Amino acid sequence: MYKTVFNKRESFKFKHFSRKGYALFACLGREVIVGTLSVATLTYAKADGVSVRTDIAEAGIADTTRVMTLDEVDVTASRAPLAGGRVPRIVTVLGRDEIAAAPAQSVNDLLKYAVGVDVRQRGPIGAQTDIGIRGGTSEHIAILLNGVNICDPQTGHNAFDLPVDISDIERIEVVEGPAGRIYGTSSLLGAVNIVTKAADASSIEARAEGGSFGYADAGARLGLATGKWSNSISGGYTRSDGYLRSKSGSLNADYSGGRAFYQGRYGDGSVALDWHAGVSTKGWGSNTFYSTLSDEQYEHTTKYFTAVKAETKGGWFHFLPSVYWNRFNDRYEFYRGAPDSSPFNYHRTDVIGLNLNSWFDWTLGRTAFGAEVRNEDIISTTLGEPLSSPKPIHGTDREYTCGLNRTNISLYLEHNVVWRRLTVSAGFTAVRNTWSEMPFKIYPGIDASYALTTALKAYASFNMSLRMPSFTELYYSVDGHKADKHLKPEEMSAVEGGLRYSAGGVSATLSVYRHWGKNMIDWIMDSIQADEQTSRQGADMASGSDANLLVNSSARSSSLYQVWTSVNHARIKSTGIEASVALDFRRLLPVQRLLRSFDVAYSYIDQSQRREESIQSMYALEYLRHKVVARLGIDILPSLALDVNYRFQERVGGYTDTDGVDRRYKPYSLVEARLAWNCRQYSLYVEANNLFNTDYVDYGNVPQPGLWVMAGAKLNFRL
Repeated sequence: MYKTVFNKRESFKFKHFSRKGYALFACLGREVIVGTLSVATLTYAKADGVSVRTDIAEAGIADTTRVMTLDEVDVTASRAPLAGGRVPRIVTVLGRDEIAAAPAQSVNDLLKYAVGVDVRQRGPIGAQTDIGIRGGTSEHIAILLNGVNICDPQTGHNAFDLPVDISDIERIEVVEGPAGRIYGTSSLLGAVNIVTKAADASSIEARAEGGSFGYADAGARLGLATGKWSNSISGGYTRSDGYLRSKSGSLNADYSGGRAFYQGRYGDGSVALDWHAGVSTKGWGSNTFYSTLSDEQYEHTTKYFTAVKAETKGGWFHFLPSVYWNRFNDRYEFYRGAPDSSPFNYHRTDVIGLNLNSWFDWTLGRTAFGAEVRNEDIISTTLGEPLSSPKPIHGTDREYTCGLNRTNISLYLEHNVVWRRLTVSAGFTAVRNTWSEMPFKIYPGIDASYALTTALKAYASFNMSLRMPSFTELYYSVDGHKADKHLKPEEMSAVEGGLRYSAGGVSATLSVYRHWGKNMIDWIMDSIQADEQTSRQGADMASGSDANLLVNSSARSSSLYQVWTSVNHARIKSTGIEASVALDFRRLLPVQRLLRSFDVAYSYIDQSQRREESIQSMYALEYLRHKVVARLGIDILPSLALDVNYRFQERVGGYTDTDGVDRRYKPYSLVEARLAWNCRQYSLYVEANNLFNTDYVDYGNVPQPGLWVMAGAKLNFRL
């Protein structure tokens, strides 16, 4: 549902008119250039512009003018840059305006309003959320920070432990569908790229907010820009008492965490450099996140992110190398603060990557080629093969006793042809992974678009991708789980067609797709086997004439005997439809100033699954069949804005509750709102999540918070 202005580097005349200071942009004195972000490239993207005639005399424009320049937007969606919005792939972008207006406290919250994205929340304010695209799980998407892959090969559950918060973000880009030739083995069903702000001027930003359930948040950002150099550094801290307590009365949904992020840039006529470093550390009560056998689970993660990128400019050949290193530390407690009851699980993952991208122009079009080498290494108390030499765990008297190392090598080639109204982009990635001893395997893809009119464009594509199993799926065999280290990589093929319309303040999209998934990985449980195990246990106790033991055991759920097993379980075929309409009332009804915008989007998915009736799925066989998102923007006063968001979801699947009863997921609707007083140097705001106090779950046995109200203030000063 989200759209953003597709900025094009042009000179605009900014003309003031009316007493309230409303403004109208006019290009070269008579035309307004408006673009809707629909396609983009790895390096940059330009406006797919729509010109709208404006009668200057009727608008009453004053004589005074000033010129402003809008910078180009960098969007990651292909290997080589194509000018003029010619890349034939639709990209959903949550821009700076949408981010600022959303009643959200984390990137996870923002993605709830992208209609093709499934955000399954366990803990609020970014504590832990699984994010999938088009019926997939959190393991099926690539997560990028400024175009750098930051996926956690240990588990997708903690993939969004980011070193940045909302105030650092310029935009969020969502690519839906297999994208193997762009992002490699992580992007089975799409990708999310978080792009942070560059310091275009020296400034200081600060914010503080607080609210329900002991929630408090504070952060600051310093930007320094001098000539060719740009630097920014930010930090923040968030905490909450949580909204739940365990049966013993202890907090089991609390949260506390901090983050810090530094970004630097240098650019001249021959080269551009970009580098960043960040850290995220947080701990949260995990109540019944992973099992109903304990409602006092707890988890703590610390993650480090570093990357350096470069791009040569000028000449016929362009070279874009990047190198990155990420370290992820995870401590999981099945019984919080009680290692004697269940030893804590410790994991440390190091990921080192080198990406060599390049492109050049020639007679037949534009060609991109390159390679990526990504090494993933884990040492753990539970995941991997036994280490020949155990390694000490910092801050404890324990040792890492297991580990695994694997290297993924990707080669890719892509060619792009632009001819009149037609654009075709085709290529492949060849992948080899040392863990599975798999030879190089090719995954092709082709995208095409055709401009039917200046306002209407048609799209079509076929793409394939794969995903390597996570370390958890391969080796986690404790606390009621049994992993299979011989899992095969998942594979996905997809075809898609769509239309996009944009003119006169109205933007609309329609997409239809079909996915074929093979060797899909899931944690499953056979309820028949679990029931038989429970019955045998009861019969054994009865034959022993221990009535008290039998009575006491009846209070224990049969889940004590349920074992979740990781398997290449299913072939899944998915058919989906997505549609959206966005209205810009400032252009449709320029005589009024109350209504700003209205967006609505709908997604439908139907899956054909091959599985046994007794099998209960933990992830892969559950998906959103229906999802509706809508947003209404109202300008009550020139500085007072109200944004109301609505979301409806109906999920396919079910779970066994703590009493051993099988339940289906119930559909639910949520309304969230944000009221803000916005001025040049400060902003005051109040936000309400779950405005009508709806009872709902995204995962079984993990209830979500009711009405959550918070208020805050932001300051912004130029130096």
